[in-house]
Amino acid sequence: MQAELLMRERRVLEAGFIEVVVWRLQEPLSGSAHNLKYRLAYVVGSQCVLRYDNEAGKGDHRHMGTQEMPYVFVSVDRLLDEFLADVATWKGD
Repeated sequence: MQAELLMRERRVLEAGFIEVVVWRLQEPLSGSAHNLKYRLAYVVGSQCVLRYDNEAGKGDHRHMGTQEMPYVFVSVDRLLDEFLADVATWKGD
């Protein structure tokens, strides 16, 4: 399956960094209703404390600390907005 990289960004923050990677696929991954593959992570120290992703078979979900919960994907813009809002909440902003 050929993938087209749409976005790859790493941003260093005061405490840790965020990384955003989004690909367009030819067809949806199993468990997802859209043709995007994504990974958005907030890492503090050497620990990933927040992550949104959609791996094959698992579908769209997010990890907050040790909790994993479903995520309803609507659009890339909304994904980014919700992820950055969760980063701000995690940081206490």
